[in-house]
Amino acid sequence: MSRNEPTHRMRRLGEVLRELRKRAGMSQQEAADRLNYNHRKISRIEKGQRPDYHGMRAMLDQYGIPVSQWDEYMDLYAWALEKGWWTKYDLGDHGYISLEHDAHRMRTFELAYVPGLLQVEGYIRHITAGARVRRSGRSVDNQVAVRLRRQERLVGTDPLVLQAVVAEAALAKADRTQLAHIVERGRLPNVTVQVLLDRVGPHDGDNGAFTVLDLSGKEKRSALYVEHAAGSLHIENPAEVKVATLTFAHLSKLALSPDESAEWIAARAAER
Repeated sequence: MSRNEPTHRMRRLGEVLRELRKRAGMSQQEAADRLNYNHRKISRIEKGQRPDYHGMRAMLDQYGIPVSQWDEYMDLYAWALEKGWWTKYDLGDHGYISLEHDAHRMRTFELAYVPGLLQVEGYIRHITAGARVRRSGRSVDNQVAVRLRRQERLVGTDPLVLQAVVAEAALAKADRTQLAHIVERGRLPNVTVQVLLDRVGPHDGDNGAFTVLDLSGKEKRSALYVEHAAGSLHIENPAEVKVATLTFAHLSKLALSPDESAEWIAARAAER
């Protein structure tokens, strides 16, 4: 994901504005004519480009929303523009961090790495050093700082619920300290870690790692996040998210139970 791509908050604002326009019975061209916009601008806004403050209010007016109901939409606008703690770090993919920040539950399957929210600093630095594109010391330090800060979601008030299924091969790269940390985090009431052993044989997870995030809020929206060689995909289509959710449930059944997994990981840690 490039740094110029909209966050999920901006995409959500765009979706709401599209729904309001359609409810008003207007095409994009008709809305653009009333607002004195190019119709391509309406399209960009509905895909997640930020409208300016007065443009937002003008759209609400043209779409027939009574002024008495504007507050909820302007609150959504402010929420979409809100800068999170992560923006001060010079890193890409802020869209994913924003997504994770707004989630109340995460289900993640990892094929090659320890889940990011369970990584210790030494492990983060080790896998970062192995990347094809070399990073500056400052970039690596920022990467470590952001990942460790993200892990604060697992503790404190209203913690993130983390359910992780990790392939055996991913844990082969972890040292004793990292493995012990996974066992420790697995004791948290909101964290579940399961190991998928190689002896299970071929399974749907062989297609690659993925994460499903259930977002907070009354709408009960979920998103699928998938990384690939050239970047990442954020998918919010309910049908596609459901497939990933069912796949995760299937992998969870194939994996060791949480207690068995903790014993297995502890045994591997003792060997290193």
